[in-house]
Amino acid sequence: MEKIEIIKPDDWHVHFRDNKILEAVVPETTRHFARSIVMPNLIPPIISGKDAVRYKKRIEKAIPKGKNFIPFMTVYLTENTDKNELKESYKNGLVFAVKLYPAGATTNSDSGVKDLRKVMPTLETMAELGIPLLIHGEVTDKEIDIFDREKVFIEQKLDFICKKIPDLKITLEHITTKDATLYVNEGNNNLVASITPHHLALNRNAILVGGIKPHNYCLPILKREPHRIALLDTAVSGNPKFFLGTDTAPHMTEDKESACGCAGVFNATYCLSILAQLFDNKNSLHNLEKFVSRNGANHYNLKTNDEKISLVKLNQELSFKKYLEVGEKKIKIFKPDFPVYWMVSN
Repeated sequence: MEKIEIIKPDDWHVHFRDNKILEAVVPETTRHFARSIVMPNLIPPIISGKDAVRYKKRIEKAIPKGKNFIPFMTVYLTENTDKNELKESYKNGLVFAVKLYPAGATTNSDSGVKDLRKVMPTLETMAELGIPLLIHGEVTDKEIDIFDREKVFIEQKLDFICKKIPDLKITLEHITTKDATLYVNEGNNNLVASITPHHLALNRNAILVGGIKPHNYCLPILKREPHRIALLDTAVSGNPKFFLGTDTAPHMTEDKESACGCAGVFNATYCLSILAQLFDNKNSLHNLEKFVSRNGANHYNLKTNDEKISLVKLNQELSFKKYLEVGEKKIKIFKPDFPVYWMVSN
């Protein structure tokens, strides 16, 4: 039986939602991860340090006893964000980062940014203070094909920000294209990217072939196979500019399997097993720790975790639980379309 030991990972992009869903999904992340950056797109969104503190307390109540877990809180950037309030919240440790959603780009993003020029003064303040900017990198223009929205955002929006404010620490989140891997790799040291396990595992056939697969529907949407290969090759390379952000995003099955299914893949439960298999398939297990435990911490100027975890390779395929129960309802747990043999052993 093969076994590997790595520094306990961090997940630099999590959706915990709220209320009963939060209570159900927080333990799934804290089981294997030491720290996470928590997204602010609730209804209403988290837009101030006070909002972040209240949300953090709700998260902390859901952490199982005996688990050492740190949720890093974010605020939702709007065209009315108060720079002074943000500055004080960051200095007092209430806020870790700021999230930019283009208006209408994804779940609960209607309060997002419509005119980038209106938030540039806030971004300049963030650069001065060292506050990280987390970006959902898609344009939302109706005339732009959904499969091109990330590429166009990089060309029209991200490049503008990077050139205007090169000192701003930016994470282009959940990248999905070869274009993104190339742009980030060639950018300055302040520009990095996170990648999800489902974008490493699936291409757009997983949504469309053999009928609509709503549980694989996410935003940014899955792309063609050459893009998936580019993401995977980048992730397993050990390149320090790329790291794990699961973008684990729970929705009730009834909301996914509806006439207008919600975007999001809930992957927290078996994320590390899936990643270990993907890296093993590419003979790159030696770089798994960099991707899940080191690169993100280094970008955010944090120490790596002291605790370690082990994964073992089983002699038979790992059996996946299908659903996470939330009262009388349930959330579908992500399972890739290939066999997984790795299991977290502690």
